[in-house]
Amino acid sequence: MNADAGIRGSYWIESAPPGEPAPPPSGDLVVDVAVVGGGIAGLSTAWELVRQGREVAVLEADRLAAGVTGRTTAKLSALHTLVYDRLRRTRGAEGARLYAQSQSAAISHAAELVEELDIDCDWEEAAAFTYAENPRGVGELRAEAEAARAAGLPASFVTDTDLPFPVAGAVRVREQAQFHPRKYLLALADDLRRRGGAVHEGTRVVGLTEGEPCVLSTDTGVSVRANEVVVATHYPVFDRALLFTRLSPRRELVVAATIDESRAPRDMYITPEQGTRSVRSAPYGDGKRLLIVTGEHFTPGTTDVEERFARLSAWATDHFEGLTFTHRWATQDNESTDSVPLVGPLHPGSRHTYVVTGFGGWGLSGGIMAGCLLSDLMAGRDVPWAGLYDPRRLCSVIREGTSFLKHQAHVARHFVGDRLPPLSRPGLQDIAPGDGAVVRLDGHPCAVHRDEDGHLQTVSATCTHLGCLVAFNRAEQAWECPCHGSRFAPDGRILQGPAVRPLDKRDI
Repeated sequence: MNADAGIRGSYWIESAPPGEPAPPPSGDLVVDVAVVGGGIAGLSTAWELVRQGREVAVLEADRLAAGVTGRTTAKLSALHTLVYDRLRRTRGAEGARLYAQSQSAAISHAAELVEELDIDCDWEEAAAFTYAENPRGVGELRAEAEAARAAGLPASFVTDTDLPFPVAGAVRVREQAQFHPRKYLLALADDLRRRGGAVHEGTRVVGLTEGEPCVLSTDTGVSVRANEVVVATHYPVFDRALLFTRLSPRRELVVAATIDESRAPRDMYITPEQGTRSVRSAPYGDGKRLLIVTGEHFTPGTTDVEERFARLSAWATDHFEGLTFTHRWATQDNESTDSVPLVGPLHPGSRHTYVVTGFGGWGLSGGIMAGCLLSDLMAGRDVPWAGLYDPRRLCSVIREGTSFLKHQAHVARHFVGDRLPPLSRPGLQDIAPGDGAVVRLDGHPCAVHRDEDGHLQTVSATCTHLGCLVAFNRAEQAWECPCHGSRFAPDGRILQGPAVRPLDKRDI
């Protein structure tokens, strides 16, 4: 991914390295609650449950907080671009109010934990802004400011910001926060273990049998029996409720550059213009801050990622002076078709299984909220916003309307269209070093990658999740599924679910 000399990957992972891995279970486990996934949603849920005295095991396929959470922009905000005006129209004033209340409670809870556990995570209070440079966006911003204020947020419409360029207008919400997510979560994981919780990395869960107890199977052959199971794998690896019909994967790029402290914005900004532009800065030392710019969102496996990185870097250079680029990375999230995360029982018949997904780019406040919500549900406590986030919400498809149909059309187009013979097709000789292509060999679609030394690696091009064909992302050296967002290394290893099996090897 880091084609430019001196440009590193995720700053959050680099500045808080993972250390020694927590080993997989040495034998079969029996616990009260098994949490599948070690990102912010999984670790927040596990910590809340351990604090309640539950016996908990976290099962992470890779390393803690090194997936989506380790590649975020790291804003803790209840202002989620333009969500409140839409919620007011689709869920009513009460739905918008509950959304604002739940997200704000999550931020306050995180602040309390930082103080209680004395977590050194670069915590900074900041205002959050949704802005527009184009005057045509002002009406939409005024409506959002009014809806957010009516929902209970300290929101206002403003025209002044600390950005170094003029804006036509902005929604401002005070008393939000930004922080270092990995420092926060690694400290939370340490405290979880001190309280008796277990953490197992390098443990991919590949099967679930629901019952009393539930039984999880892993790729190491170990089974885990648990009274309750939480699936917090970003995109659900078990989809008994067909949630894939209501989730759209979205990938975004991030570039980071040092900037003089006097020129760095201290608040957090986002605009839906130009395929999204999100800006914040973080402490970097020696009179510098790290400017973090996110945008260029796209469906995995559908675009020239290198070109988009160049476009994002050019935008940052055009809008901020004195930048020295140091890092770049990409992140991925899933949007629900009604803009509200799915947090609660896994499917209508669930008694002991829960799911967390669909944060639409706002997984930090959402993940903390989910941890509190699920722990309360398991304890039998009433939560005012439980119905808002319930994955079983039956009338959501009616509300989702166009978004639902658009997502299904996109999946169908790839599932069928990618299998049709192209007018021209690449041959093995057409694949340049460092690139990859889907090539038909003996009538079968094969994903062929040529490494920088000219050697070919060939795997099946059929995603092991639901059978769509993958496409190659040269900038990140990965095969990506455009239907549901699974990602694989050139040799077929899983980089990101929902797939739980690697791409099959193929011989040329």
